[in-house]
Amino acid sequence: MTYRVALIGAGNMGSWHANQWRKVPGVELVGVLDTRQDAASKVGEAYGDWNSLLTGAKPDIIDICTPTPAHREYVELAAAAGKAIFVEKPLARTLEDCDAIVNAVDRAGVPAMPGHVVRYFPEYSKAKEIIDTGGIGKPATVRTARMAAFPVINGRENWYADAAKSGGVVLDMILHDFDWLRWTFGPVKRVYAKGFYGTGLFEEQLDYALVTLRFESGVVGHVTGSWAHAGGFRTTLEAVGDNGLVEHDSARSVPLTASLRSSDSTRAGVAVPESPMYPLDDPYYKELSAFVDSLRTGTPVPINLYEARDAAQIALAALTSIETGAVVNL
Repeated sequence: MTYRVALIGAGNMGSWHANQWRKVPGVELVGVLDTRQDAASKVGEAYGDWNSLLTGAKPDIIDICTPTPAHREYVELAAAAGKAIFVEKPLARTLEDCDAIVNAVDRAGVPAMPGHVVRYFPEYSKAKEIIDTGGIGKPATVRTARMAAFPVINGRENWYADAAKSGGVVLDMILHDFDWLRWTFGPVKRVYAKGFYGTGLFEEQLDYALVTLRFESGVVGHVTGSWAHAGGFRTTLEAVGDNGLVEHDSARSVPLTASLRSSDSTRAGVAVPESPMYPLDDPYYKELSAFVDSLRTGTPVPINLYEARDAAQIALAALTSIETGAVVNL
């Protein structure tokens, strides 16, 4: 069977997904829907609205790469149409919308998978394997960081700069870390955070957050997120147990770096995933391919919407803690 994929959103992430879909065996990208017809046309066959996409492209899979606030609308439409759904992270901007998405998919009985791609990055999957097999003994503390310049979108409104839409660095970027940590160390019971969210600094297009997590297992996590990092994209990971340590630092594992001067060195465009690996090892390819494999075999999706909801809940609790100065219990 050839799976027909329709893409909702032709921005940076939608364009990258389109590139990966074209590599997946047994998949055809049949249509693109975006409010900007010119952008959609650059990615694939453009459609003007949902109904024309549904009837004209006849998709089996709907891949949703819109800005976060539109996720619920398109998940509900796709679920009502009986389509398989892939939806980029974060699942939604509010917990209410997360729950509505989960309920819509459950009622329709359609397969759906969120785009938590960090699980498919080799350094993170290997770290989890080491921890799961007792390589560091009993885990005690874990620190992660994800740092970049403030995302800039050229040629259209920068929705990342609107905290009400993007949720800032906490919901849009270190959500990746919350998902990996929840996947690796289990449920979180308490969240405390400090950051720029809700301050004038955010309006100047700077964001920074420090989030402390207490897991039900007793593990303590510290997560740093930055959209104020002018030194390029960087991630770090350090997990410590009573019998060892596992660590990763992207700044130490990049074989070749280039520093290019620009007219504004403090900001950068939205990060485009790049990889020196063989194309079929690309994490974005691997997650989309895994989703199709689950459809083909009738097995559960590798990551479900309940997990995406849990990650979003942690991020939203961190935003509440930043705004109130209080610890948030989950």
